[in-house]
Amino acid sequence: MDYLSLITQPIEKDLNDFIALFERSLTHTEGLLSQVLEHIRQRGGKRMRPMLILLMAKCYGRISSVTQNAGVGLELLHTASLVHDDVVDESSERRGQASVNATYNNKVAVLTGDYLLSTALLHVSYTDNQTIIQYLSELGRTLASGEILQLSNIQNQEVSEDVYYQVIKQKTAALFEACAGIGALSAGATPAQVEAAKLFGQNLGIIFQIRDDIFDYYESKEIGKPTGNDMAEGKLTLPIIYALRNTRYESMNKLAMKVKNGTINTDEIAVLVEFAKANGGIDYAERRMNEFRSLCLDFLDSEVKDAPIKSALRAYVDFVIERNK
Repeated sequence: MDYLSLITQPIEKDLNDFIALFERSLTHTEGLLSQVLEHIRQRGGKRMRPMLILLMAKCYGRISSVTQNAGVGLELLHTASLVHDDVVDESSERRGQASVNATYNNKVAVLTGDYLLSTALLHVSYTDNQTIIQYLSELGRTLASGEILQLSNIQNQEVSEDVYYQVIKQKTAALFEACAGIGALSAGATPAQVEAAKLFGQNLGIIFQIRDDIFDYYESKEIGKPTGNDMAEGKLTLPIIYALRNTRYESMNKLAMKVKNGTINTDEIAVLVEFAKANGGIDYAERRMNEFRSLCLDFLDSEVKDAPIKSALRAYVDFVIERNK
């Protein structure tokens, strides 16, 4: 099924307007910065988060310049966080393309991230909406604290599903939550409607991250990262957390601690990957995704009155679950 066509059908013109505005925000006239921004523009992506902002605004009213500038601000904040994350993680690739730090260097990457963050704040100021400005500013703090929580969790010897969700809610889910909430805010939704939209976005973000984590257990050139990459970075994700918590293999727990200590090797990661698969880790993660999907569909049934928007948001939820990269 062509989910992306279903998602964009009610917002096609608005999405094109967003892309044009976003790309203008990534334009500079001077030398090196111009080159780096062009490098970032080329990796584009599907624009999943902007699409959610636009759909949610149309759900509760209309898409306006407030929606568009808030969306550009949020996407720039997200882009800045990715540029900075690649420096922190020492990543050489982002979406199959060389990262900014790998193409240039860490200094250029950090300063470019700062430039993007400042541009994000500039665009959100164009909304003249104090609530949206405050929300985006708080989101930046949440994303940073989520990164620090993830780093500190690597050193934590406990293997905890609760901590796993804490990290997700402050990183991936916080972005989706903000997209849904800011989209609703930009259209004049009531406080109760905004809270419902935010919860929908959070549940959607959790699904998105669980699907990303499942990818790590399979070889795929489309995904653009090697199997077990998360473990190589010291991260234990939902499939292996479930397998460890529901079996009594001390040898596997010792390997998990090696993940956290950064002393795991490639062969040992392969053992943990197969252990997670053989002991229900993938099945459990997929069940949890479907539980969050049910919560998302409850929102659509109770909050979304416009049939094309409901169809688009349902396709959005299904795409997040069924995507292959």
